[in-house]
Amino acid sequence: MRYSIRTYASAVFWLALFVSPAAWTDDEIEEIVVTADFRERALSEVPVSVTVLDSEAIRDGAVQHFEELVTAVPNFNWSGDGHRARYFQIRGVGELEQYEGAPNPSVGLIIDDIDFSGIGTIATLFDMQQVEILRGPQGTRYGANALAGLIFMRSAAPTAEFQSRVQLTVADDDTVAGGIALGGPVGDTGTLTGRLSVHSHRSNGFRDNPWLGRDDTNGRDEMTARGRLRWVPSDDWQVDLAAVYADVDDGYDAFALDNSLTMLSDKPGKDAQKSTGASVRAEYSGWNNLVFTSITSLADSDIEFSFDADWGNDDSWAPFTYDYVSLTERQRDTWSQEFRLVAADWLVGAYALNLEEDFVVVNQGDYYDPFFDWADSLDDTLASTYESTNVALFGQYDLELSDATRFSAGARIERRSADYADTSGLVQNPSETMSGGELTLLHEHSDRMTSFVRLARGYKAGGFNTGVVPAGNRQFGAEEMWNFESGLKLRLAGGRLLLNSSVFVSRYEDQQLRVSEQLIPGDPASFVIFTVNASRGKSLGLEADLRWAPNGRWSIRASAGLLDADLETGRGQAHAPSYTLAVGADYRHPRGFFAGLDVQARDEFYFDISHDQQSDAYGLVHARVGYEGGGWAVRLWARNLLDEDYAVRGFFFGNEPPDFPNTVYTRAGDPRYAGITFSMEF
Repeated sequence: MRYSIRTYASAVFWLALFVSPAAWTDDEIEEIVVTADFRERALSEVPVSVTVLDSEAIRDGAVQHFEELVTAVPNFNWSGDGHRARYFQIRGVGELEQYEGAPNPSVGLIIDDIDFSGIGTIATLFDMQQVEILRGPQGTRYGANALAGLIFMRSAAPTAEFQSRVQLTVADDDTVAGGIALGGPVGDTGTLTGRLSVHSHRSNGFRDNPWLGRDDTNGRDEMTARGRLRWVPSDDWQVDLAAVYADVDDGYDAFALDNSLTMLSDKPGKDAQKSTGASVRAEYSGWNNLVFTSITSLADSDIEFSFDADWGNDDSWAPFTYDYVSLTERQRDTWSQEFRLVAADWLVGAYALNLEEDFVVVNQGDYYDPFFDWADSLDDTLASTYESTNVALFGQYDLELSDATRFSAGARIERRSADYADTSGLVQNPSETMSGGELTLLHEHSDRMTSFVRLARGYKAGGFNTGVVPAGNRQFGAEEMWNFESGLKLRLAGGRLLLNSSVFVSRYEDQQLRVSEQLIPGDPASFVIFTVNASRGKSLGLEADLRWAPNGRWSIRASAGLLDADLETGRGQAHAPSYTLAVGADYRHPRGFFAGLDVQARDEFYFDISHDQQSDAYGLVHARVGYEGGGWAVRLWARNLLDEDYAVRGFFFGNEPPDFPNTVYTRAGDPRYAGITFSMEF
């Protein structure tokens, strides 16, 4: 599906006018504040396409994890080999697979100032205060660089008064989830506050395995603990400490030969991640009109991903023998340091990131064809060590052209070096210097309307492929993106209707594409995934978010994303649906009764760039009813209410002996499930 700029502009116009002014009353929507910028700013003052989801959206959506929350985010998609979203795509750009070799994701993930990019399994949502998704190149206002966009998550902050919250959920699929959060002053000095939260989630994973007589081979077992301390020793100093521990021990039994929810594997695997991280943010404002910020973070993650690669058992292939398993283990340590000096109209900053990763992949299998009396076996192990260091300088200058117009110019230069060695004898020591920047013009037409235009240049470092790859594909170069966008932010009807919209055009040079290939026809063990450079790519699109509070009882929201993202061949990008649409409404009665409904839809999308297989377009309906009062609430909810069948990931290769014909295999999204959640705050 292709669109023009005129189509996008018309869509924004009609989205802004679809409501009737006669229905408006005097209930103003609270101002949305974006915290991912170098200083906290109202959404209307941020010249970037951004979606902000607050704690109310998390609570009302009855969601446990990030990927359940962002199905309503325009031009956003995700993928994951196992249960949870681990890789993200913004405007059609982002990783799809388990990454082998040099970790260098296109979409950044920052949780409480800790970098978890490329390992998004940790993105659980209990006691999360706000989630912000910034689209387009980022990097001139803060340390982390992101080519396609940045996900910024902030947990609930400590408070000066004691607060506590408990939550318990019981749902289909033997789901039990519960959490507790406590916060308030620490000691009696009045300068130290803290908050601690713990949450656990368990379920069977919506799969049955009759071969093993189990319904939990794809089960979820997840625990997250977060802690925050805030120390304010004087008017000039504020120090924030954040820590997180996550233990995700999920099973993995997600693919079936008939693409159903009935598994036949005899050796189900695991999709596990154990992460520990901490950050310290210190701000000093004692200098005249200057704020100095230091952000130090570190994280340690152990990841295990294993699976039954033949997806069957002894009976599945009789009289043939076909037994194949795969295990991948990654141990990643990161450390980062950022310094920023911010004045009223400029900032300068320095950033350093060190990443070390040990990687082991083991593939084992046996095959026997009784008709030709032919046997083969596989027992391969590849172990590698990788270390990279990034050092960057960045800055921005704001020029007030008038009381209503601000021009901004930002720049970034970054040096990246890496060392890699593995047991096959491959040694790589790449290094390169990259640069990016942006020019922005923001104009405040009135206190109700702001518009902006932004031209940004982003980059992503080059790298290399590990293991066995086709000849000539060992290395790939850096990627460059030019992005132009124009946005309009409206606050109408006395603040009861908010509309944020933008149109964009992006051009890619030497675009990095993750492709898959079966090197030996009929041999599933030769299925490899590697990165190549395309000469060019482009995308054109629109994003719009609308919130409307017609009166004190109703709140209505809508979002739309239109996207035309193409490779140099003219074919669409992978995981880039041409539309992502959502509309929702909530009703709250003064006596405490409430109800809500969300409808979300997305178009078909290509599973990969290596073949032309696509998902089907689909729509999901989520509903909830409940009662709240006196600090407590009970919610009866259902997700995927109409039990829609849909695919979130797909592959195209041969995995069925003896002929191993190429076939589409898909991982299904969660079916309909319902539950009840009780929560209390005091």
